[in-house]
Amino acid sequence: MKKYFNLFDLSQKVDYKNEVLSGLTVALALVPEAIAFALIAGLSPLTGLYAAFVLGLVTAILGGRPGMISGATGAVAVVIVSLVQSHGVEYVFATVVLAGIFQMLAGFLRLGKLMRLVPHPVIFGFVNGLAIIIFMSQLDQFKDTSGNWLTGTPLYVLFGLVVLTMFIIWGLPKLSKAIPASLVAILAVFGLVVYFNIDTRTIGDIASIQGGFPPFHIPNIPFNLETLTIIFPYAAIVAGVGLIESLLTLNIIDEITETRGRGNKEAVAQGTANILSGLFSGMGGCAMLGQSLINISNGARARLSGIVAAIMLLVFIMFGADLIEKLPMAALTGLMIMVAIGTFEWASLRTFNRMPKSDIFVMVMVTLVTVFLHNLALAVVVGVIISALVFAWDNAKRIRARKYVDEDGVKHYEIYGPLFFGSVTAFNEKFDVLNDPEEVIIDFEESRVVDMSAIEALNKITERYQKVGKKIHLKHLSADCRRLLKNAEEIIEVNVLEDPTYKVAVDNI
Repeated sequence: MKKYFNLFDLSQKVDYKNEVLSGLTVALALVPEAIAFALIAGLSPLTGLYAAFVLGLVTAILGGRPGMISGATGAVAVVIVSLVQSHGVEYVFATVVLAGIFQMLAGFLRLGKLMRLVPHPVIFGFVNGLAIIIFMSQLDQFKDTSGNWLTGTPLYVLFGLVVLTMFIIWGLPKLSKAIPASLVAILAVFGLVVYFNIDTRTIGDIASIQGGFPPFHIPNIPFNLETLTIIFPYAAIVAGVGLIESLLTLNIIDEITETRGRGNKEAVAQGTANILSGLFSGMGGCAMLGQSLINISNGARARLSGIVAAIMLLVFIMFGADLIEKLPMAALTGLMIMVAIGTFEWASLRTFNRMPKSDIFVMVMVTLVTVFLHNLALAVVVGVIISALVFAWDNAKRIRARKYVDEDGVKHYEIYGPLFFGSVTAFNEKFDVLNDPEEVIIDFEESRVVDMSAIEALNKITERYQKVGKKIHLKHLSADCRRLLKNAEEIIEVNVLEDPTYKVAVDNI
C-alpha cells in the first residue's frame, strides 16, 4: 500500500518513492544541460551546475508550482554571453543578483497576473518552438569534435543506444509504472555500455563535473554607478526572460496537472534563487520546461522531487563525479528527444483549419522566433504584440451606429462596439453633422469609451456640432467612461453638453 506524507505543502499528497526516483532522473538529465548552457555563456561547467543546484533547491522549497524544475537555462546563457566576453564572470554574478532583486520586486508587486495577457496561440508557439530547440540541440551528439556528422560504427552505436532509450521510455509504462521509465532507460543503457565495454561518448567527454560545495562569493567588482550602468540592462533582460519562461512553464504544468500554481510566489522564489545563485558562484537561470515535463511525466506532483533533484546534483558534483561522467550521452539524448516529442503540441497542427488565420500566424511566428533567435522572451513579446494588434484591428471594425429620428425630430445614434484608438476614425465617419437636426443624442448603452483617443473623439464630435449651433447629448455612459471624461477635463477640453433629461456625462462620481 502506498505511503503518503506532506512536505511543506499540507494540501499536497506526496508519493515518497515516485518523488525520489523522479528527482534522481531529473538530476541526471540536469547535468549535461547545465554544462552545455554554461559553455554557451563562455563560463566553466561548474558555474552552470552550481546554478542548477541553487535554483533547483530554492524554487523547489519556496516556489509557487510544486513539481516544477528550475536551473541554468539557455535563455539566460544567450543574454549574458556578451557580458562574459566584455567584462568577465564577476560581472555576471553581480548581474544575476540584481536580476533576482528585480524578480522579487515583480513578485511583491503582483505582476505575475500579467501572464493572463499571453494568448493561447502564443503559448502553443512557445511550446512548439521550445520542443524544436530541444530536439535540434540533441543533434549535436551525432557530430564529432570537429563538427562533422558521425559515420560508420560510431554513428550506428549511438543511434542504436538512442533508439533503445526511447523505446524503453515509450514501452515500459505500458507494462508497469512502478519505476519512472526514463530512469530505467538511463540505467539500462548505462549498464549495457559498461557490461559490453561499448565505445561511445559520455558526460566526461564533454567536461568534468568534479567540484565541491558552491563557494559563497561576493562579486569582486567596483560598487559604483559605472558598474550599475554596465550590469543594469543585462539584469533587466535576465529578469524579464526568467520570469516569462518560468511563468509560462508554470501555466503549462498547471494545464497538464489540472491544478493551479501561484505566479507571484514563483516570481519571488525565482528572484531569491537568482540572488543566492549569484552569491554562490552560479550563472543564474529560471524554470526549465523540459526537465519539468520529465518530472511531471514520472508522476511527481510535489516539492520533494525538486529538492531531491537539487541535492542529488550536488552529490554528483561532490562525491559521484567519476561515476556520473561515465554515463553515456546516448541515454540522455534519447531522453531529451522523448521530452521534445512530448513537449510539442501536436494538437495545434490539427487545428490549422479550425483556428482563425490570425491565431495561426501568431503561433507560427512565435515558433519561428523561438527556433531561429533562441530568445524565448522575445518570441513571447512578439506574439503578444501581434495578438494585441490583431485584436485591436478586429475590434476597430466592429463599431457600428444605428440611426433614427424620433417623433420629436431628435436624431439618435445608438453606438455599439468599443470606442478606442483603433475605432475613432470609423466612429467619426458615422455622423452627418451638417444634415442632422438641431438636437442629436449619441447613445453609448452598447458601447464603451476606452482610452484618451476615444475621449478626444468625443471632444471633436461635440465641437463639430457646437460650431453649427446644434445641441448634442451623450447618453448611457458607464461610470468608468464618465470617470475618464472627468479626469480628462484637466488635460483637454471635453465638450459634453448637459441636458435636464440626459444628465449623464458630466455628473460627479
